[in-house]
Amino acid sequence: MSTRPTLAAVLIVKNEADNLADCLATLDWVDEIVVLDSGSTDATQAVAEAAGARFFVNSEWPGFGKQRQIAQAHVQSDWILWVDADERVTPELKTSIEAVLAKPTTNAVYSIPRLSWVFGRFIRHCGWYPDRVLRLYPKALTGYNDALVHEKVITKKGIKTKKLKGDLLHYTYRDLEHYLVKSAGYAAAWAEQRQQKGKTSSISKGMLHALGCFTKMYILKAGFLDGKQGFLLSVLSAHSTFVKYADLWIKASTLGPKE
Repeated sequence: MSTRPTLAAVLIVKNEADNLADCLATLDWVDEIVVLDSGSTDATQAVAEAAGARFFVNSEWPGFGKQRQIAQAHVQSDWILWVDADERVTPELKTSIEAVLAKPTTNAVYSIPRLSWVFGRFIRHCGWYPDRVLRLYPKALTGYNDALVHEKVITKKGIKTKKLKGDLLHYTYRDLEHYLVKSAGYAAAWAEQRQQKGKTSSISKGMLHALGCFTKMYILKAGFLDGKQGFLLSVLSAHSTFVKYADLWIKASTLGPKE
């Protein structure tokens, strides 16, 4: 009779004391919890250790991809489930994962549908759901790439991608300020990366992309079915789209003031 492989839930965190306890409470069924911290100044370590997690620190931030690689190196279990501190594993997802471990394969990674809670409502339209993310795989099979941001699980030829049932709940924004701060940071990073590749932009291009974003989310992706939150999210996403193109335009405008 084969033995069920062991499973580790793995998180990379920083200053997540307010989120972490609720997250780890949905992971009390796994064999191991590994938390890699990048220099928290709050009670993140105490919260993690109170939940029985193995806690490590790497404060020399190498980027998201490499930080995940370092975290994976600490794992002792056979399989890995990646979770962020603002996410929660539902009972249905737990059942789906346990079914995989009961009959494990060695050449597959598993995608999980993620359901986001935004401004007081779960967003099921706007192109935001099911928002599948690759989060479950055998440790010996693969890992994350080296990307600084938007890191991805490496899926080489021969690796299959299978779909799990059950949502991963994502409590993505605390409030409007949190949204604006996160989107501004993303816009700046996007513009910097595009500029490094020699790309340029214009205000009119930003307006067109913003209009396209709103139309796609609110109308084509039925954001109107998400009520006022769907409208607000579509407007804010259009604004964020405009800002990133405007930021690229500003960065590319190198002329100084006239003397």
